[in-house]
Amino acid sequence: SKQDIITYSESLFDNGFGCAESVLMAVAMYKNIQSDLIPKIATGFCAGIGRTNNICGAVSGAILATNLIYGRNTLEEDKEENYRKIQEFTEMFQTQFGSLHCPVLTGCDLSTEEGRQQFEDMNIHPKCREFVGEATKIVLSLI
Repeated sequence: SKQDIITYSESLFDNGFGCAESVLMAVAMYKNIQSDLIPKIATGFCAGIGRTNNICGAVSGAILATNLIYGRNTLEEDKEENYRKIQEFTEMFQTQFGSLHCPVLTGCDLSTEEGRQQFEDMNIHPKCREFVGEATKIVLSLI
């Protein structure tokens, strides 16, 4: 079920996979898409794009997952449906959480040792688990 896939994405995250990896892996499993490139193509998107205070990794993972389904392989293929799905996703996530950006969502600057310590001290992991689960849920609602 879709709820099982959402729970799976959260458990992947709890077991050590990054936010982007967890969303991508769960949606790929749901669609029975297997590739040696999953989750490795998502790794650098975790932690706000490799700890650079950018887009939330759960958002990036959701975009990668959407691309698996609606992306294109040839110039002849249309990209408009893909773009519409990405726009819907980002609008829904932003509406729910107020931002798409890791430092805003977490309240931590993961580019610094202090920010990473703050992430631990303030127990932000459950908040990020929520972002992972909700990003997965939104993608599943759009595909």
